[in-house]
Order: sequence, then C-alpha cells, then structure tokens
Amino acid sequence: MKGTNLGEFEELVLLVTVARPEEAYSVGIAKVLEEVAGRKVVHSVVHASLNRLVKKGFLTSEMKPGSQKRGGRRKRVFEITSAGMKALEKVKDQRDNLWAMIHST
Repeated sequence: MKGTNLGEFEELVLLVTVARPEEAYSVGIAKVLEEVAGRKVVHSVVHASLNRLVKKGFLTSEMKPGSQKRGGRRKRVFEITSAGMKALEKVKDQRDNLWAMIHST
C-alpha cells in the first residue's frame, strides 16, 4: 500500500514511542535517539517524521498539560496505533528473513 512503508528514521521513532513511552514527544525522542543510536538528531526532522507517521495512521497524539518543569508549556505526546505496531512487526520480519538468508549461506 502506497505511503505505508517505513523509512529507517521513522522506524527508529516508532521504536522509541513503544520502548520509552515516557519520552514519546519530539524532544524526548531526539534525546533517546542521540543516546541509544549515537545519532545527532535535528528536532525539525523528528517533527517531520512524527507528522508523517500520524498521517500514515501509525501514531496518534494528544496535548498534555504544562508542568512547572516546562514553565507551564504543554507538550504533544505520541502513542503508537495498532497499524503502527503491525508496520514495525512487518519490518522486523523482513529484516529477520534477510538475516536468516545471510546466516544460511
């Protein structure tokens, strides 16, 4: 289906939203990717990826109330959908199959 494939960065963003739901907002996702993947992440790229994933139906989002820690500013928090989870599982299966081919040679 057109528009439902995952790019590498989108896959990483989805994985963070599942693995670290408390960090499932743009700044948190960038921080986790920098820590775990060792990648310097530009926040605008995270925003663009999140927007694409919402349009694809792989994520939903909601605004959370502000906190004192954030100076009263609200933040948009993301959550994976069942379609997003299926997309991640599909990518994992594809990678597993390819790795199996490598190891069987």
